[in-house]
Amino acid sequence: MIMMTTFSSRVLVATQLGLLVALAIPGADLHFSPLGAGFLLPGVALGFWAAAMIGIRRVRIMPEPGANLPLVRRGPYRWIRHPMYTAVTLATLGWLLCNFSWPRLACWLALLPVLILKAAREERLLAAQHPDYRAYQATSWRFIPWVW
Repeated sequence: MIMMTTFSSRVLVATQLGLLVALAIPGADLHFSPLGAGFLLPGVALGFWAAAMIGIRRVRIMPEPGANLPLVRRGPYRWIRHPMYTAVTLATLGWLLCNFSWPRLACWLALLPVLILKAAREERLLAAQHPDYRAYQATSWRFIPWVW
């Protein structure tokens, strides 16, 4: 089954990218924060681990799943259905703590519902593409193991 990228998906991705760019621009107040590094480094590591488990060439920024791809349940996907979104959240929170400003905090807070909406859309599409997706949902967490 081929999934067409919808306008709403493009808006979500464009918003996500815009917020990430706004967060990434360093300010004059960039400093090392042990707490920031405590989020940033595990976030980056989780992102690389998740990408390695699905195959770097299969990584998609759009919420539409690739056609005829298997449902990945290994690595971080054993516990988290959206480890890349979790990785983005952790890494950007770490960056924010190392480079804090109120506008960056606003961007980070705006990023959260964008990722939640993308995940919800992706889950609807995955459930339509993979008959066993609902069973997978029952045995995994959306973003944070044992929390959500």
